[in-house]
Amino acid sequence: MPGQNIFDKEQKKEHLNMAKLKKGGTTFEIDIDPDLAIAFREGKDVDIKDVLKAEKIFADAKKGMLASEDKMQELFETTNILEIAKRIIKEGEIQVTAEHREKLREEKRKRIINIIHVNAIDPKTGIPHPLTRIEAAIEEAKVKIDELKNAEEQVEGIMKALRPIIPIKFDKKKFQLEIKSNYAQQCIGTIKGMGKVERQDWDNEGNLVCVVEIPAGLSEEFFDKLNSITHGTINSKMVK
Repeated sequence: MPGQNIFDKEQKKEHLNMAKLKKGGTTFEIDIDPDLAIAFREGKDVDIKDVLKAEKIFADAKKGMLASEDKMQELFETTNILEIAKRIIKEGEIQVTAEHREKLREEKRKRIINIIHVNAIDPKTGIPHPLTRIEAAIEEAKVKIDELKNAEEQVEGIMKALRPIIPIKFDKKKFQLEIKSNYAQQCIGTIKGMGKVERQDWDNEGNLVCVVEIPAGLSEEFFDKLNSITHGTINSKMVK
C-alpha cells in the first residue's frame, strides 16, 4: 500500500544508498547496492535483481514509504518493479553515503592514474611518467574526480589539466614480432591481451610473424613478458 512504512527504526539507518527519479511531479526511489547500480548504468552485465536490496519502489526509501501502484502505471505504463528499477537507475540519480562516495572517488582516481601511466608518455623522453608523478600532478592541478562517472570518460579532460604542469601526451607504438613455433602459442595470448594485432601470419613450421600496436607505456612490461616466455629469443623491430 502507498504510504505504508515497511522498515523499522533500526532498518532506516541502514538504507542510505539509493537511486531516485522524479517523473510527472512524483519521486520514485529504490534501495540499491551502489557499486552494482553504477556498473548496471555503465552497461555492464549485472542482474537488476542483484542491484536491488529490496524489490520495492518507494516514494521515500529512507522512511520505507512505498510508491503508489496507480502512479507507477500512469507514469511508467507498468507496475513491474524490475522494469521500473532499470529506468530509475538509467534515467535518475544515484545517491550514496559520504563514506561510499569517498571510496568510489579513490577507486576512480587510482584507475585514472593507471590509465594515464599506461597510455601516455613524456614527449621529451619517450617514456611514461611514474605513477607518483602523475598523482602529484593531479593534486597540483586540483583535478576533481567524479566518483559516479566512468573513469575512461574523465581521462581526456584530466589530461588537459595536466599538460600545463607536466609534458605529457598519449602515444602508441607498433612492433613487428617474430616468434619461434615452440613459443608462439604461449605468446599470442599475451600479445592480444596487451595490444591490437594488425597482422598475424603463421608459416608451415608454426613460427609466428605479427604486427601489434600497444600503448607506449606498456612497452617495457610487454617485452618483459614475451622475453620471459621465449627466453629472450623473440625478434622485434619498431614499425612506423
